Amino acid sequence: MSQSSPFFSVARAHAGAGGRAAAAALLLRHPVAQLPPRIHGLRYYPSAIVSPAKTLNSHLGLPRATISSFANADNGSSGQADATESEEEQNGESELSEMAKAFHISPRMAMSISVVIAFAALTVPLAMQSVVFHGTNKMKALAYLTLLSGFYMAWNIGANDVANAMGTSVGSGALTLRQAVLTAAVLEFSGAFLMGTHVTSTMQKGILVASVFQGKDSLLFAGLLSSLAAAGTWLQVASSYGWPVSTTHCIVGAMVGFGIVFGGVNAVFWSSLARVSSSWVISPLMGAAVSFIVYKGIRRFVYSAPNPGQAAAAAAPIAVFTGVTAISFAAFPLSKTFSIAILQALACGAIGAVIVNRVIQKQLGDLLSSEAEKIASADKANAQQVGFLSDIAGPTGAQLQIVYGVFGYMQVLSACFMSFAHGGNDVSNAIGPLAAALSILQGVASSAEIVIPTEVLAWGGFGIVAGLTMWGYRVIATIGKKITELTPTRGFAAEFAAASVVLFASKLGLPISATHTLVGAVMGVGFARGLNRVRAETVREIVASWLVTIPVGAVLSIFYTLLFTKILAYFM
Repeated sequence: MSQSSPFFSVARAHAGAGGRAAAAALLLRHPVAQLPPRIHGLRYYPSAIVSPAKTLNSHLGLPRATISSFANADNGSSGQADATESEEEQNGESELSEMAKAFHISPRMAMSISVVIAFAALTVPLAMQSVVFHGTNKMKALAYLTLLSGFYMAWNIGANDVANAMGTSVGSGALTLRQAVLTAAVLEFSGAFLMGTHVTSTMQKGILVASVFQGKDSLLFAGLLSSLAAAGTWLQVASSYGWPVSTTHCIVGAMVGFGIVFGGVNAVFWSSLARVSSSWVISPLMGAAVSFIVYKGIRRFVYSAPNPGQAAAAAAPIAVFTGVTAISFAAFPLSKTFSIAILQALACGAIGAVIVNRVIQKQLGDLLSSEAEKIASADKANAQQVGFLSDIAGPTGAQLQIVYGVFGYMQVLSACFMSFAHGGNDVSNAIGPLAAALSILQGVASSAEIVIPTEVLAWGGFGIVAGLTMWGYRVIATIGKKITELTPTRGFAAEFAAASVVLFASKLGLPISATHTLVGAVMGVGFARGLNRVRAETVREIVASWLVTIPVGAVLSIFYTLLFTKILAYFM
């Protein structure tokens, strides 16, 4: 099966005897039979019709997520045979076989990758200063186990949360699974290492009252390890079924369970817990509303335009300018002075817009010119006014190539940013409790801020990449393929909406979950095409997993704390 990049590479096709350039087309994986005969060698994103994906309830109640949709995606002619073969082998396949099929590699290569990751996870901590600098062997053993607990949590973040960034890109065909994982691996690690917070507090997320645990270092240490183990366990269960759940909610649930049982009811900030819980409703609703508007806007102003390809090429720099300006100002302000920060953000947005416009013109300029000439000479008598909510038919042929090419490019850019930002933000869910636990072993724990060593940031980044590589395809399949059918325009609408909501809601201090927002955004795109375009079975399972995340995290945390306190009695 081919693993060539499904977009951005450009080929120029020349027409007949005249030799004049007829098209510059994206090299995608599936040929287009409907295109005009004079456009040769054109390959594109398949548009619209796919067989309905199986729901998670199709076998044995709750089968684990599989990658049959990835395994046969590259060969349409043999898709039915491949699907039948996949169904026959599904129940007997091992995890390594699933990983091999997902990335189109041999089982032996999958085994080698897994062994290397496991070896690194077990041996690298032995050389880290956090272990070496502890005096007694017991303290070194505790530091070693603490680092492994942090790695386990980071691994599960990579297996579950990274789908927020790359799931829609894979589902729409803008990236192959292998390309998505390699891109996300680089950006997630870079974000975790370069942008990850260097300070944390003993009581993460403002959920627990710090004063309740003052002077109880051994109990607090057990609670922090239990939070990592409990959240990691639930994330692993959710990932095995392909459920996208909130990492933050996992940690919050684990800490609430520990706080109530070992600190009492007054050990929990219930108002903070209520704010977090409210994101179950706020996040998906905001994501769905914004993505609905964005996608309807694309259909109204791009699909219904006389020249949809030219409209898409014109809209792209505007979207980049808006996105880069907002990101530069809200997430990465270059100055503390408001007016200067605004000007710098506008400058960054303008630079991004110019670069994107030049890339589009270079890649698709000939095809844009050719289509413009044909439209200029065509009869315009059929032009009609359409409403914002009207059901508009999409473009076809070469126009579809331009639209999908432009929005596929835009979607990958937004996914890259989300991946980088996710690495910098969510790595704290793993290394925050980890750094706090290490500070207790070093005897410097307090309710004040704790400095996170650079090596611990890198360790968290490595854990995220490892989890993404070994299990990330599971949740990517759910986000990209099982909620609703995605194309580059739909994927961009969902990605852009989710990024915008998360960025501004976080800036305003609203309780928000990136995972819930993206799932809502994907649903919003489906609703924009009709209520029956969203697979209700998949949505029900996802929502159920959200509702039980905090309670399950709490119960697991209590269990692990009881276990760890008995074990730590020997060490501390």
